[in-house]
Amino acid sequence: MALKPLHDRVLVRRLESDEKTSGGLIIPDSAKEKPAEGEIIARGEGARKDSGELIPMAVSVGDKVLFGKWSGTEVTVDGKELLMMKESDILGILS
Repeated sequence: MALKPLHDRVLVRRLESDEKTSGGLIIPDSAKEKPAEGEIIARGEGARKDSGELIPMAVSVGDKVLFGKWSGTEVTVDGKELLMMKESDILGILS
């Protein structure tokens, strides 16, 4: 099943966090926080102004982004857990 976001929404796949600390300790799954970094895998066309003019999206498919800890709605597509969020929930693009 394919899922295409509408308007100014994006579909994000979380990037996995490190399994070890900088000191070499292994972090168990129960102690890990959900990462706030992800990759855009799909996006909508953009929002519209009241005049009907399209506001282009600032992010593209493949961009690595930083988002808020509680941003988005978790969805499952083809057995993969993804996040659907508005573009405004994205804090920045990682380079």
